[in-house]
Amino acid sequence: MRILTYLLLTLTLVLSSCGNKQNKKQDEAVTETLEEKAQRIHDNVITIDTHVDFDVRNFTEEVNYTQELPIQVDLPKMEAGGLDAVFLIVYTGQDELTEEGYKKAYENADAKFKAIHRLTNEIAPDRIELATTADDVRRIAASGKKVALIGVENGYPIGEDLSKLQEFYDRGARYLSLTHNGHNQLGDSNTGEADDVWLYGNGLSDLGKEAVKEMNRLGIMIDVSHPSVGSNKDAISLSKAPVIASHSSARGFNDVSRNLWDDELLAIKNNRGVVQAVAFASYLKKEKDSIHKKEARKILDEIAAEMDLEILTWAEYSKLDEAEADAYLDKYRALRAKAKPRITEEVNPIAPPVDVKDFVDHIDYMVDLIGIDHVGISSDFDGGGGILGWSDASETFNVTLELVKRGYTEEDIRKLWGENLLRVMEEVEAAAAEIQSAS
Repeated sequence: MRILTYLLLTLTLVLSSCGNKQNKKQDEAVTETLEEKAQRIHDNVITIDTHVDFDVRNFTEEVNYTQELPIQVDLPKMEAGGLDAVFLIVYTGQDELTEEGYKKAYENADAKFKAIHRLTNEIAPDRIELATTADDVRRIAASGKKVALIGVENGYPIGEDLSKLQEFYDRGARYLSLTHNGHNQLGDSNTGEADDVWLYGNGLSDLGKEAVKEMNRLGIMIDVSHPSVGSNKDAISLSKAPVIASHSSARGFNDVSRNLWDDELLAIKNNRGVVQAVAFASYLKKEKDSIHKKEARKILDEIAAEMDLEILTWAEYSKLDEAEADAYLDKYRALRAKAKPRITEEVNPIAPPVDVKDFVDHIDYMVDLIGIDHVGISSDFDGGGGILGWSDASETFNVTLELVKRGYTEEDIRKLWGENLLRVMEEVEAAAAEIQSAS
């Protein structure tokens, strides 16, 4: 009897203890602030930014990503903002479709590949590692190191030699955009809408169609962020694997040719792909951005005159040679830094800039249209991207906070920040293995 009484008493105490713990957990859940909840989620998920440009001058022993640099992404900023992984972009601007043009473009791409490998192998291997598979990303992130991946923006550097795709894959490239701003040997660009002039009737060239097949065979994700509508539809219909849009937003919400129409978004959904909404002000809300920039330009012009600097248009900048472009970029960054306090104080109150809320509006739009499994996040940092609240990698948490404010769950946010992209990587890897096995 005493034993039975003892057992009942012990059981009562255990149940009471469990109940107290459960109540405590419930109390803690109740008292957790929105910011604390967002931070907990941000810390739990893998955050991947699929489009970050870079300058090879910042990948040297003397000047590199281990330092706080006057750019939007470096290791200190990634660590401060909880940004786990970035696709560093091997970008090449568009030039003439000649052997000389291809050769120069290849040399540019080669230098950028070498810079990324220098960062991960020599400069900071203890802080950042190159990933080439979805499993790599998860393993490296779990180790506490940052993750570098490689994307190629513009297929122009491969010239007419599709074997270069194998070379780029072997060097770590895991996505490639078929075109950039201008038609190339692979297909027509969105820029053809401006004058309705096309090289291939608003679509891919025969070489471009073969490139799609070869990218499927290798396991390179096809990026549809810059091609024309017709080129994108060709690529999606031909691809045996899911495609991505590495940095595009919704054209039905903001009509600029760099964004994707609803039927393109739906085609990507049906293809099991993912669209990475981009924090680029004019792609998010062009009228608001235009008003802000018009007012800010007055201050920029005033300070530029003091600095004896002529502010160039994108078209003018793109015509500079490499040394001239580097020199201009340094001066322009100095101009922006000097003007920033005045723009914040004098312009933002009367002409607010595009901000994180405008960015998440696009995420909302695309999630409503194509579902939570097909939307992701990108910045286009150091390539024109950046908005109020997410102006560099150190402010990455603010995107998660805005998503939490709108009711997205931890699982939703996990998908948006990285799992959707990793799922596509895995499916592209599997498709490549199947194609290689069959052949």
